[in-house]
Amino acid sequence: MTVVDVVSADAAAAAETTAAVQQQPAGNNGQTVCVTGAAGYIASWLVKLLLEKGYTVKGTVRNPGMHTDYIHADTHHTYTPYTNHDDPKNAHLKALDGAAERLILCKADLLDYDAICRAVQGCQGVFHTASPVTDDPEQMVEPAVRGTEYVISAAAESGTVRRVVFTSSIGAVTMDPNRGPDVVVDESCWSDLDFCKKTRNWYCYGKAVAEQAAWDAARHRGVDLVVVNPVLVVGPLLQATVNASIAHILKYLDGSARTFANAVQAYVDVRDVAAAHLAVFESAAASGRHLCAERVLHREDVVRILAKLFPEYPVPTRCSDEKNPRKQPYKFSNQKLRDLGLEFRPVSQSLYDTVKSLQEKGHLPVLGEETPEAEKEQTPGAEVQQGGIAIRA
Repeated sequence: MTVVDVVSADAAAAAETTAAVQQQPAGNNGQTVCVTGAAGYIASWLVKLLLEKGYTVKGTVRNPGMHTDYIHADTHHTYTPYTNHDDPKNAHLKALDGAAERLILCKADLLDYDAICRAVQGCQGVFHTASPVTDDPEQMVEPAVRGTEYVISAAAESGTVRRVVFTSSIGAVTMDPNRGPDVVVDESCWSDLDFCKKTRNWYCYGKAVAEQAAWDAARHRGVDLVVVNPVLVVGPLLQATVNASIAHILKYLDGSARTFANAVQAYVDVRDVAAAHLAVFESAAASGRHLCAERVLHREDVVRILAKLFPEYPVPTRCSDEKNPRKQPYKFSNQKLRDLGLEFRPVSQSLYDTVKSLQEKGHLPVLGEETPEAEKEQTPGAEVQQGGIAIRA
């Protein structure tokens, strides 16, 4: 694996970046792709899948570490490498199969256009997954929009990128107070920006305007853009830290949530989200937006599944809103991704794998008894019953 930490506007460092790409053995399909925000939850699984499929991956991270940083050595503009410690946030990427041969970590900030251009240089595809996750409007909106415009422009300037895949969100789709209960949510739906601002939901506002900016920039620059709109993403973690969507599940297990909300949420497995990104990149027929969702559940359904699978944890049993009628799940269509051959894991399986991953990563104590290894070996890959729910062992 090559790690490149380049200094902005530095020709020598940029040359080093290009040389690093050229020195990488080509993947089985000979294609190089860029993944922004490579150490993130979705992006990590995407990098893993791309490496498994034979791609060479240039992943942007804030601090790639290693020892290929450069500093000015003298007035003649020569550059001397100095040692920089590895960032533990990238350890899971470096441990992936194929990383040593075909993963290049590049230092790049979303608001540094030159760094984005260097990361995209020589790539046939770009997966723009990096985005702020916050409800602070100053930290969410401008970085999301400007960063997206920079990525589209860098792809257009590269001369090699044939398609950009943009990771949007269900937040750009469903925030519409005027949508009727019988309306099927699909790729034609857009969130109401005024409603997002009125409710101060800056995350959904930021994702919606960032996606609109992506479409506008792609049309203006002549870039082939496809979009994936994931719902709340669950499933096993590759990274060591707990991200926002997994914290949503963890709070129901560690005792921090005593009640559950009277609310509905759509869920999808992170491995299916990664597969969706690859599918829309590789399929010539893919175009436009792609709603990535497996099922819509009320919070009560979620906690009941968790309680059945893991009865040893203090899963809440009471709703925080006992006065109003129970919120009803909305209808949605994921047909566009199914037409591309994507098969979604059931949410119960995803929740099971989420909890097992939290245990393995040390974020959740193991309170119940483990299935004996001998028993697992006798029925490899078989479905077992956990609290009446079929789970792949």
